[in-house]
Amino acid sequence: MALADPVSCAKGSEDSNPFPDIIELNVGGQVYITRHPTLVSVPGSLLWEMFTQKNARSLARDSKGRFFVDRDGFLFRYILDYMRDQQLVLPEHFPERGRLQREAEYFMLPELVKLLVPKLSEQNSLGDDPCQSDPEELSPGADTARGLSSAATALPSTVSGAAGSEGRRAGFITIGYRGSYTLGRDSQTDAKFRRVARIMVCGKTSLAKEVFGDTLNESRDPDRPPERYTSRYYLKFTFLEQAFDKLADAGFHMVACNSTGTCAFAHEQTDDRIWTSYTEYVFYRE
Repeated sequence: MALADPVSCAKGSEDSNPFPDIIELNVGGQVYITRHPTLVSVPGSLLWEMFTQKNARSLARDSKGRFFVDRDGFLFRYILDYMRDQQLVLPEHFPERGRLQREAEYFMLPELVKLLVPKLSEQNSLGDDPCQSDPEELSPGADTARGLSSAATALPSTVSGAAGSEGRRAGFITIGYRGSYTLGRDSQTDAKFRRVARIMVCGKTSLAKEVFGDTLNESRDPDRPPERYTSRYYLKFTFLEQAFDKLADAGFHMVACNSTGTCAFAHEQTDDRIWTSYTEYVFYRE
């Protein structure tokens, strides 16, 4: 009885794998290219279950044929890094630990969840004060200031509120937005009023987080340390008045404003005009 050719057996085993060695993934709009062994490196994980199937056609794909996963595309790079060597390496001042923990739970990576939980607890205890890591607070009088702040919590609300307002840091925050509206030829009633696509936030990271909190979308600039400045944040809502209310509640006052605008005809057959503008409001807190 003749023995089977080992080369042909190995080739047959490779052909039985429906996945190529190099795999393209579309995760929330972000494209990743990795090897199949990386995706199945953690047995029991969601990616392991997805890419050990015998039928690759059951997995969702985008219009270009890439495997599609409907999750946070930015945070997936940390998931993929962990899949490569089972180690967690994050940048300093990483603000997305809670969301990354949620992604690790979704992808069924319990060891990664364990690595994130202690750091998440530590961040929560310090992260309520967005200026903790600012270098200006590491002055010789910082310990005294912290002691006074702690003592103020035991005082009546009016006194502690006054102390809190005096301890707030000064700084500028700039709010910018692009808006548009269509205006008819004869009647104001035909106007389609202001449409705000996105409200941009520029300024010091710690001040922006203090004022806007969870309504601040940090995905465009996620690794920015608190003491640095950014011009890439934007708000999750599109009401300018809501942004102004938050700034007023935090003690900011508008000190400057500028705007530019252009006009174009909406249709060749009518006199309706589309006005577009870019406006910036500069706020300052003493």
